[in-house]
Amino acid sequence: MNETKPIEQPGPWPVRSPIKAPKLGDRIYEQIVERIVSGSLPEGSRLPSEHDFCRMFEVSRPVVREALARLRADGIVDSRQGSGSYVRRRPANEILRYAPCANVAQLLRCFEFRIALEGEAAALAATRRSAGQLRAIRKSHRDFDSAVNQGRIGKASDIEFHLNIARASGNDLFAETMESLLDDIGQGMDLARTLDAKKQQERVVIVCQEHDAIMSAIEDGDADRARVAMRAHIGNAQRRIVGHMVPQDNLADDTD
Repeated sequence: MNETKPIEQPGPWPVRSPIKAPKLGDRIYEQIVERIVSGSLPEGSRLPSEHDFCRMFEVSRPVVREALARLRADGIVDSRQGSGSYVRRRPANEILRYAPCANVAQLLRCFEFRIALEGEAAALAATRRSAGQLRAIRKSHRDFDSAVNQGRIGKASDIEFHLNIARASGNDLFAETMESLLDDIGQGMDLARTLDAKKQQERVVIVCQEHDAIMSAIEDGDADRARVAMRAHIGNAQRRIVGHMVPQDNLADDTD
């Protein structure tokens, strides 16, 4: 007589960061970035052809195309129809010291995801936040400003500001997703600060202004303005990593 096996119950599912081990395309991305940063491929210069990259790195054409697409998305190279790809911007030298610790390409992809996620969370928070949630957002906003004024980095209060906005969205999935990304969000902040050390004061001023714009929109209950302000804030952080400081005057027009 066959024994009846108990039904295996699923879960609980482990919470895993969306940032996985580097893909082959991302490794090629980093090697091309290294050549750009080192000056082997200076700004304005034409990149080798896809065929040449395939031979150079001993990979397939789809892998090279994936790396080039990532470089275009990050504003490092431009592609011109019928002409090829050209170096548009040279990231900071410090990016090479950080690359072995975390995959820069994947962290930038995390920024892309956060633009969509947190932009919508901010829009919902502007119209759904309770009085208590608004107080929590204000407190983390004040704590960050206070830390900056005292010459501290304010990383914990910065993260809490973003988390409190997600919690005020009225949809637990926003906050839960944010919490699963905390390690990656923290690494992204560390990377931005490491690369931007020489412009630390300028960066801090811009971040504070960006937070102010988000806070003001949420307080006013303006969902559209909150979405735009949050997307601009995270998008600007992403661009600062590849060496492009965004003036405050451009924030209101930045919806990418």
